[in-house]
Amino acid sequence: MSAGLLELTTIIVLAAILSIIARVFRQPAILAYLLTGVVISILAANGIVTSVAGLHERETFQIFADLGIMFLLFLVGLEVNYTALRYVGAVALVVGLLQVLFTTVVGYGLAILLGFAPLPAIYIGIALTFSSTIVVVKLLSEKKELNSLYGKISIGLLLVQDFIAILVLIALAGIKTGTDISTLPIILTTLKGIVIFVVMVLLGKRVFPPLFDLLARSQELLFLMSLAWLFLMAAVMQWMDFSIEIGGFLAGIALANASEHYQIASRVRSLRDFFILIFFVILGSYLQFTSAGGLLLPVIVFSLFVLIGNLLIVMIVMSAMGYTSRTSFLTAVSIAQISEFSLVLANLGRGLGHIGDREFSLITWVGIITITVSTYLINYNETIYRRLRKVLFWFERSRTRAEEGFSEIAPKRVLLIGFTRTGQSIAMHLKKDELLVIDQDPEIIHALKSEGYAYLYGDASDDDLFEHVDLTETELIISTVPTFEDNLALLELTGRVNHERGSTGGRPITLVVRAENERDAVTLYRRGASYVLLPHFTSGHALGNMVSGTFDRDRLLHMRERELQLLSRGGSATQALRLGASLIHPGRQTNSGGHNPQV
Repeated sequence: MSAGLLELTTIIVLAAILSIIARVFRQPAILAYLLTGVVISILAANGIVTSVAGLHERETFQIFADLGIMFLLFLVGLEVNYTALRYVGAVALVVGLLQVLFTTVVGYGLAILLGFAPLPAIYIGIALTFSSTIVVVKLLSEKKELNSLYGKISIGLLLVQDFIAILVLIALAGIKTGTDISTLPIILTTLKGIVIFVVMVLLGKRVFPPLFDLLARSQELLFLMSLAWLFLMAAVMQWMDFSIEIGGFLAGIALANASEHYQIASRVRSLRDFFILIFFVILGSYLQFTSAGGLLLPVIVFSLFVLIGNLLIVMIVMSAMGYTSRTSFLTAVSIAQISEFSLVLANLGRGLGHIGDREFSLITWVGIITITVSTYLINYNETIYRRLRKVLFWFERSRTRAEEGFSEIAPKRVLLIGFTRTGQSIAMHLKKDELLVIDQDPEIIHALKSEGYAYLYGDASDDDLFEHVDLTETELIISTVPTFEDNLALLELTGRVNHERGSTGGRPITLVVRAENERDAVTLYRRGASYVLLPHFTSGHALGNMVSGTFDRDRLLHMRERELQLLSRGGSATQALRLGASLIHPGRQTNSGGHNPQV
């Protein structure tokens, strides 16, 4: 076996083992990759494996690492969701810019106080500003909170940070090796990068959507053309004295508006995961060869600053804009770590000779610590908030903005919690004047408001939410939220209400909740649920009841056409509401417009 293949095998096997361990402790794979580099360097230093110099100097590994960052930035550009950000764009921009400014200035000041030279201090200050898109998106996705208000604001903040990071990388493209920095090349390079960015956005709106619609008939051709465009942009950017990483981001921006960008992203993501592994392993391997002397205090100071300082600035700005302490805290906790961009910046600065191994190790260790701690903070953010609520209340203004408010709500017969596809299907069969909808997605709230539904923004797990709900006339509560803990909280709430009604001779509230598996369903039934929605069971029962007895084929075909149109139409929640109402209540006038989908 060749030396290169042996080293690659060692890297992948060791990374796989450490990733399993990281998974057990609910940590992201990035940490496992960094630790893989640390372990390999230790093994090499003790003569157990081939010299780690091969990992640093072998051209193949360096190409793999560069491709990893290129694919990473390609996906960042590709997954920019302009539509989802339109409801949180203002707060994301304001908080993002202020957070970057505050963190850079304070981080620079702390670095100077700790004895770092001005240029390395600038790198340290900037590196501390960026939060990890990979970590945050993955954790929020696993918690099913990407569409919550704080989830969308967090993604908006990350997008602002990513754009600033790209501008920094573009500016650094105008700097040559060494500490003698001229302003004019940086300005010219930045302006050139902005012009190219605008051209890519225009291409993405006018040229690529129809082109990729034609290519989408073949998934293999779609994937190949996406890669061809990516590598072509990388080659052109390198010819124009930019890095291939910048080319990857611009290539992604150009395809972000194509309707096939989800398919492209799903196929490219596995390539990114493989190549990015090599990049982080190489970064981790450098930690063993840097002096640890004098780094302990700076690592602790900067780690606490990222975990606490960023949290405070985000909470202060968001509370000043009228958001509740809960929304502010959950958003702040989500971005309390440094990013893979920070490590890319540190690696680039070390290559340019602007920072040394000491500063590089400092940034890397801060990344390891903050990503580790923030992972637990995000996973247990609701529990932490409940325990700190009395303290965090001081960050909340006496009057909060309408995002936490609600429409004028009279008592309603039916309370529907969660307005995803299942919730929308249920709502289509109910009268507006008897329904109150609770959801935490601001886009859905906007759709409910425009269609005249009574609504309440909030999370079913928030104890304060039901203080705004008048349950005196409520007969039925339906929760389509799949989170087991949220539905247990609803059971406790209805239990208290039913106990009060029982003492006065009133009728109890019927509670329907959703479960993701049979074990949770059994527990919910034992805790008092009137009925538990298990999607596969419930759909089977509904179809069985419809076809039993006298079979009505026309009814089945009518349902087929109705649901096919709903699925084909897609679009916004507003469109779904309007189309669904017109299909279930044919006599009702709608403003949906548009064309009939081709079947």
